[in-house]
Amino acid sequence: MTYSDYRKAFKQLKAKPIMLAKFKKHNSPKKRSCGFSNSKCRRCGRVGRGFVGKYGLGLCRQCFREVATKLGFKKFS
Repeated sequence: MTYSDYRKAFKQLKAKPIMLAKFKKHNSPKKRSCGFSNSKCRRCGRVGRGFVGKYGLGLCRQCFREVATKLGFKKFS
């Protein structure tokens, strides 16, 4: 079973609520407080690289390019 489809086993465990609760406790992905998967673009929702978090922007590089002139950034050369 892969990381993303841990919910597939829910169909089999619906009849057994105690087993279902235990399965959810041990197999659901944990909440992240830092790292690669935590940085998410405010505008489009992209996750991962190319994230501009400086100055509290929270944008991916593609969205930053579209909005940069409105925010007052200038392109040099």
